Amino acid sequence: MLKYDLVIVGGGPAGLAAAVSARDHGIESILIIERDKELGGILNQCIHNGFGLHTFKEELTGPEYAARFINQVMERKIEYKLNTMVMDISDEKVVTAMNREDGMFEIKAKAIILAMGCRERSRGALNIPGYRPAGIYSAGTAQRLVNMEGYMPGKRVVILGSGDIGLIMARRMTLEGAKVLVVAELMPYSGGLKRNIVQCLNDFDIPLKLSHTVVDIEGKERVSAVTIAQVGPNRKPIPGTEIRYECDTLLLSCGLLPENELSRSAGVELSPVTFGPVVNDSLETNIDGVFACGNVLHVHDLVDYVSQEAAVAGKNAADYIQNGKNTDAKAVEIIPEGGVRYTVPRYIRPTEMEDTVTVRFRVGEVYKNCQIVTYFDETPVLKRKRPVMAPGEMEQIILDKKKLQMFPMLSKITIKIEEA
Repeated sequence: MLKYDLVIVGGGPAGLAAAVSARDHGIESILIIERDKELGGILNQCIHNGFGLHTFKEELTGPEYAARFINQVMERKIEYKLNTMVMDISDEKVVTAMNREDGMFEIKAKAIILAMGCRERSRGALNIPGYRPAGIYSAGTAQRLVNMEGYMPGKRVVILGSGDIGLIMARRMTLEGAKVLVVAELMPYSGGLKRNIVQCLNDFDIPLKLSHTVVDIEGKERVSAVTIAQVGPNRKPIPGTEIRYECDTLLLSCGLLPENELSRSAGVELSPVTFGPVVNDSLETNIDGVFACGNVLHVHDLVDYVSQEAAVAGKNAADYIQNGKNTDAKAVEIIPEGGVRYTVPRYIRPTEMEDTVTVRFRVGEVYKNCQIVTYFDETPVLKRKRPVMAPGEMEQIILDKKKLQMFPMLSKITIKIEEA
């Protein structure tokens, strides 16, 4: 059996940043396991710019951003295995993996970081009536076909869902000569970043129809038309509001889900809201020495935040390997209320935490002229005014250790949205 101090599952932006951070905090024996044929993860197909403004203070494309971290991994001579699938993680932190060269093999790790990223919601989960012809793609698949394989999925396109990948593909398909007829979104608000709506739809006169969904797909061999309709507050189509578009392609951009089959089988507690692991301030799961970061934890809107979070996971995994764990530390739960859907982390250990801890979360609907209020028990200690908040944009607050120590009997932290 192979032995490593730290095994990182996933060689995308989270796995790479976690590996670099762990090495910089004194861990020599690290292995990154990646199922694709190259490091970098999803960034390799994101050829648009807009990455790296926080991390590198300049605007990079996805492959350029990935290359910066890949170079850091190479400089530090961190080991990695490509084309390798992790099959299982046991309670004893034994990782079972498999590839062509080594067959099935096991690795005993002192600590594990889960960095498997996320995947798109599949069509089957969407229950669209109509035929199942060719010409229906997830937005991410279409992105890979256009940007990496050099194939054009179609010429007349309807997009369902306004997640960031769908918005970016509306622009990409237009630049490649396709006609994007409409972007339909089931919810009364967009699921993507405001800047992507402006740069990818408004700048190219592509209509965005909120509170609309696909009610019919026509075509036997290939999509020939798609009908969308307005939906009411119950999200059911309203008869008489149908609009039919003749097209040859339907792209689905209906949200992302953290890739957590491995985590579930390993016994990691998952959040019913994010579908990612429940973690404490060191990004450690309920299993000792198993950490999680990036989109496997919760879906981020900026890769810079993924890298920041992964660096924290790498540092804390290194600390766990070197010093073990303080099992006596008291954990205080962070409770999301009044429009806050979840928080990452869910637990804070005031005695063990860093000087500050960033708590990230998303809201459940669009809020205007509100404030984010943080309560220690019943005492409001932090207030932050926000002119507008939307589910597509991640929010954050920063908890200060010194402030927490002023409440030695603290039993809970509540974060909620209130009127300003």
